[in-house]
Amino acid sequence: MGPIARGLVRWRWVVVGVWVVIGVLAAIRAPHTPEVLNIRGGSNRPSESADAQATLTHRFSRPVSEFFVVTLQGPEPFDSGAGRGVLDTLIGRINSQPYVRSIASYSSTHDTTFISRDHRATFFVVALNVSSGDSAGKLVVPVRTLVRRTLEGLADAHDYRALVTGRSALDLDVRTVSAEDSRRSEARLLPLTMVILVLAFGALVAAVLPLIIGFLAIAVSLTIVGVLARYTPMSIFVLNMTTMIGLGVGIDYSLLVVTRFREELRRGVRRREAAVNTMLTAGSAVVTSGLTVVVGFAALLLTPLVETRSVGLGGLIVVAVAVLLSITLLPALLAILGREIDAPRALARKLTWYHSPQTWEKWARTLSRHPRRALALGGIAIAILTAPVLWIRIGLPARNWWPAETEAGQGLDALTRMGVAGYVNPVRVVVEMPAGEPVASAATLRGLRALSDSLRADPRVRDIRSVVDLEPGTSILGYSMLYSDLPAARAKYGAFLDAYLSSDGRAALLDVILADTTSLTSAMDVVARARSLAGAHLRHLTGARILVGGYAASSVDFQKDLLRRFPLLVLLILAATGIMLAIAFRSVLVPIKAIIMNSLSVSATFGLIVLVFQHGIGARVFGLDGPTSAIFVVVPVLVFAVVFGLSMDYEVFLLSRIKEAYDRTGRNAEATMEGVSATASVITSAALIMIMVFGVFAFARVLVMQFLGFGLAVAVLLDATVIRMVLVPAFMQLAGRWNWWPGVPLRRRRRPDPPAPAG
Repeated sequence: MGPIARGLVRWRWVVVGVWVVIGVLAAIRAPHTPEVLNIRGGSNRPSESADAQATLTHRFSRPVSEFFVVTLQGPEPFDSGAGRGVLDTLIGRINSQPYVRSIASYSSTHDTTFISRDHRATFFVVALNVSSGDSAGKLVVPVRTLVRRTLEGLADAHDYRALVTGRSALDLDVRTVSAEDSRRSEARLLPLTMVILVLAFGALVAAVLPLIIGFLAIAVSLTIVGVLARYTPMSIFVLNMTTMIGLGVGIDYSLLVVTRFREELRRGVRRREAAVNTMLTAGSAVVTSGLTVVVGFAALLLTPLVETRSVGLGGLIVVAVAVLLSITLLPALLAILGREIDAPRALARKLTWYHSPQTWEKWARTLSRHPRRALALGGIAIAILTAPVLWIRIGLPARNWWPAETEAGQGLDALTRMGVAGYVNPVRVVVEMPAGEPVASAATLRGLRALSDSLRADPRVRDIRSVVDLEPGTSILGYSMLYSDLPAARAKYGAFLDAYLSSDGRAALLDVILADTTSLTSAMDVVARARSLAGAHLRHLTGARILVGGYAASSVDFQKDLLRRFPLLVLLILAATGIMLAIAFRSVLVPIKAIIMNSLSVSATFGLIVLVFQHGIGARVFGLDGPTSAIFVVVPVLVFAVVFGLSMDYEVFLLSRIKEAYDRTGRNAEATMEGVSATASVITSAALIMIMVFGVFAFARVLVMQFLGFGLAVAVLLDATVIRMVLVPAFMQLAGRWNWWPGVPLRRRRRPDPPAPAG
């Protein structure tokens, strides 16, 4: 680090110039990154739901895989008169578009399902001629524009309200909202962060530097993410995560570096030498901390989901950029500024109380008198907070999953009021018969009817749409006669049979429409029941291959896959972190203690997430209308990986100062007190900023980001208070010289620790 530090200080103006050019390019390119991010996500690994979707795509001539649902509300009934005219006009304009495969509506089917009880609300399904969710996502804006212009051309346009919803529309609105929340959060955080930094440093110049590093880290990282997204799928969730992590660690690292530089100046060291000394101490701690954070993100690359892999890759990038900025640009700026970093000095004198070590020295001495009591009380507090984890339920949340303020979310609410929201994301059961056994045979139709009746018997199921549910009251004999002449049947029921009967007649689709009282959480239970029925011996369907797909089924599949890999991810993070800390501090006990303490922080965080979100205690504070009933599977995986890494920031900051003091004095008790008092104000300030950065996203409009924002904010709060300021110092006091074995011999030729003051 020595030659590197001196080289950076010598060529400081060149270093600043290079980063200015990079920053300008990043500021131009970063705003375009959301345009290339993946909005659908999911897993690219083989699964039953993926096989079901592939069968629908390749075996059915016109499968309704990607579709929009357009809701229409007005003052007139839509089954006659002016209302019917508006509906037919709108359908006609949309149906004329080249990307539309077919439209199902009240006008074409006379099915009362498509119209509300008062006949003043209706909906129709627009089946799209596209191959993927992202392709459908690109059509959302054109369709919405077409709907709006069509209504504007009517005489009484202001009396009607049309909304475009559906899976792709919901996904697109999530991306739009995520980008808006990210920009809004940055704008809100800037003044609040500036206040804390000014309070911490007592100087405007010093306070501006961490903000420069944090925002530059975000811009550069998003630019790199945008480039990578053209070659590998990157989820929209990486946008907000990059903003959170980049601003948090960027400010954290620069706060540590700037604080150490000012300490060097106060010792009378000249600015260039102070910058070099800062690199050798705080710079080394930043590198060590950055590597430990990177471990957690790197482990996410082994997960099967696009969302978790994207966050892992994005986290790797933003932490690496933040570390690089903190050990290159920041020392160069410090060497240029010198003592001007304390300007204005009058402000610094007024705020000396905040970063004075005296308060923290008193706290450290109190801990040294009663380490066992501190360890016991802190442990009890963490245990109480962890207890709710015993009742955690992993699954899709029961409510608040889609942003309600968006057009797609409002359209989904309109369908819910009509009692037909289950049509947006049905459970799709594909029955594929062996070669030589057509679906149209009487025996197979009986088997399909038995399967349909079994699924319909579930109170969570509203309706079944299939080739044996085409017309209510029709017998198996009637269907046998109908399908005995398939060309004639397709001529009469073309769109329906193209969607529910394969081109070769050997595969059939059953769409299980869920009741309005069925949440996404219980929809996963319906999937489990459907798969249980498929695995049973079904009469007349012997030898058939039955696959269960759809949105809820794909969620079940990637949840199982991710949870199966979670233990391996945990082991990798624990092992890699332990080895790195053992090498950095040449100790056996320090990494073991760090792993235990970080695990306590993560477990308590999980407990609070379950308490607030799953059980709804205090959920209304974050804009939720009740408990989510389940925790999305991505949340515990991401929270563990990210929190475990970020917790190491404060661990490394604290231990580095304790080790530095111990190497100088040889007294463990004094070194622990000195380390706590020297880093407490830095850790407190950094934690306050991190809590704000993460906490802002707890009020986001996308539930996943609320989960993560709340979890990370709580984790930092616990880590910077109970863990780092109570449990770690108490443990260090009790362990004595064993903390540093075998890097430092247990017996040293120095005077022993003085006895702790009497309590």
